Amino acid sequence: MAAMDVIVEQLVKLWRIPAVRWFFPGLFLILSVLGSVLKELDFVPESYFSSSRNFINVYFVKFSWGWTLLLLTPFLVLCGYSAPALGKRLLSLAVATAVWYVCTGTFFWIEDFTGSCFESKASVLALSEFASKSACRRAGFHWRGHDISGHSFILTYASLLIMEETSPMNLRTSALSEASKTLLNLLYVALNLIVLTWVWMFACTSVYFHDPKDKFLGTVCGLMGWYLTYRFWYLKPFSPGLPWQPKVQKQHA
Repeated sequence: MAAMDVIVEQLVKLWRIPAVRWFFPGLFLILSVLGSVLKELDFVPESYFSSSRNFINVYFVKFSWGWTLLLLTPFLVLCGYSAPALGKRLLSLAVATAVWYVCTGTFFWIEDFTGSCFESKASVLALSEFASKSACRRAGFHWRGHDISGHSFILTYASLLIMEETSPMNLRTSALSEASKTLLNLLYVALNLIVLTWVWMFACTSVYFHDPKDKFLGTVCGLMGWYLTYRFWYLKPFSPGLPWQPKVQKQHA
C-alpha cells in the first residue's frame, strides 16, 4: 500500500496549505456567480450533465448527505480520538445534520409558500385548487415558486464539513493496526474523491439549473452553516469544539 500512503501524504499536504483552506469556501461563490453568468448568456452547450437524470445526480447528489455521513463517520471513529473527543466529533455531525434538515425543510416551505400551480410552464393562469408543490405535481401540473437551490446548499455545506473534519488525518495514527490504518487511508481518499465530485456537480448545477438568485442563496446558506459553526460557535467553550488541528510551524529569522 506504498502508493496509497503517498497519495494520502500528498492530499494531507495540500489541505494543510493555509491558502487552500482559505480559498476553498470562496470557490463556491465564484462558481455560483460565474456559472450563472454562463447560463444566462447560454454559453455552455447541452451535455450529459445538463440532464437531472445523469448517474451521479441520481445516485450520489440526491443522497449526498447520506454519502457524506457514510464515509465521514467511520473516518472519525478510526482517527485516534479518545472516547470524549470522539463523542464531540460525532456531536458535530449531529449538529451538521440538524442544519441540513432545517435548511432543506425551510427551502421546501418557502417554495410552497411563494408558489402557485400552473397547467404548464407557459401557462399564465394559476390553478387555485392546488396549494402545494407535491399536490400540483401529483396532478401532472407545473409548480412555480421561489426555489432556493438545495443542490447549491448541500454540495457547499457537505464539502466544507469534510474539509474541517478530515483535518486531523495522520496526526495520531501511530497506534493503529496496519488494517485500521489501511482502512483509514481508503476512507480519506474516498472523502477527497467525494469532495471533488461535489465540487464538479456544484459547477454543473451552476451552469445548467436554477435562477441565479436561487443558486446564490443556496450557496450562501451553505457557507453560513459552515461559518457559524466552525468559525464561530465551535470556538466557544460550550460547543463540540474544533477537530484536532495540525500545529503551525513558526519560522524564526
